[in-house]
Amino acid sequence: MRLAPSPLPVRCSSVLIVLLLASWSSSADGRAPPPSSPGASPVAERILAAAAGGANGTTPAVPAPPPVAVSVATAVIIVERHHHFHRELIIASVLASIAIVAIILSTFYAWILWRRSRRLPDGKGARSSGAARGMMLVPILSKLNSMKTSRKGLVAMIEYPSLEAATSKFSESNVLGVGGFGRVYKAVFDRGVTAAVKRLEGGGPECEKEFENELDLLGRIRHPNIVSLLGFCVREGNHFIVYELMEKGSLETQLHGPSHGATLSWHIRMKIALDMARGLEYLHEHCSPPVIHRDLKSSNILLDSDFNAKISDFGLAVTSGNLDKGNMELSGTLGYVAPEYLLDGKLTEKSDVYAFGIVLLELLMGRKPVEKLSQSQCQSIVTWVRFTATEFCAYSLSRIAIV
Repeated sequence: MRLAPSPLPVRCSSVLIVLLLASWSSSADGRAPPPSSPGASPVAERILAAAAGGANGTTPAVPAPPPVAVSVATAVIIVERHHHFHRELIIASVLASIAIVAIILSTFYAWILWRRSRRLPDGKGARSSGAARGMMLVPILSKLNSMKTSRKGLVAMIEYPSLEAATSKFSESNVLGVGGFGRVYKAVFDRGVTAAVKRLEGGGPECEKEFENELDLLGRIRHPNIVSLLGFCVREGNHFIVYELMEKGSLETQLHGPSHGATLSWHIRMKIALDMARGLEYLHEHCSPPVIHRDLKSSNILLDSDFNAKISDFGLAVTSGNLDKGNMELSGTLGYVAPEYLLDGKLTEKSDVYAFGIVLLELLMGRKPVEKLSQSQCQSIVTWVRFTATEFCAYSLSRIAIV
């Protein structure tokens, strides 16, 4: 009978292979193999015991896999990557915050510049800034191809033939108003462009002085509630000033003309009062040096087609830096002149404020600043208000068409 081959050689070869793998694994982990000893190593003993158990017919116990160990180098790399990501996140947040703050500051700074650009520059830069705006003073007349103009300072000089043609040779049918200074004509230029031409009469040094004074002031002033100067002309001693046309005429005409204020509702009167206040505030507070009008009255308040009020006629106006009692004569219109100015000749911005108050009373009640009671007796509007203060409100509201 033939005996079956013993499985021991196979198991021995398996044991040898396992020993080799264990030795390679130990060297791969960086651990030096244990020194040789007469006895078997613990690993070898376990393997031999397992093999012996198998030879005895018992199932060898499979050892549990060792726990996975993370090396120190790997842990350091993970921590460094986490710190690097956290640092990048902080840097990105800081840069985004700086960008947002920069945008907000830039927007605020641009808004401040925009607000300042709307105001007349102060100090020595006023004239240079006014020169830069010179062409803005002639937005209408510069478009006229048939009119030849030349520059004198900040105002356009218009040739006389152009004015003569635009006013139909200064026809009486084109007269808009008559005053102590002369007449105002309606002018129609090419392409239907309209304007108002004031013809100064009288001549002489005083007329020349007022003419130059108005050109100098209005050539530098630009405000929605100040009439715009478009140009001028001088011919054989005659002086002409061209303004924007105000379709509704003067406040005096609206109050004391044929309509007697019927077209001026309460809302319109309040609007006119606010426009006058804004224009006067600009002259006193935002011009450098401040401008004193000296002849504020209802006939010098002009109204456009939408009843927007504008202050006009700066022939007597002065700047606060040029006040000279010795050379300045008392001027103004009866009923509008402040009492202190009449008494001691002291001219300040308050003189304009007093005249503004008279115009407000005139606007509210529809009365003239001075009413003629008889051939030898007159009554000012201030005196009338003092004696009728109790009936003042009822009288005023009864004369105004409230809409």
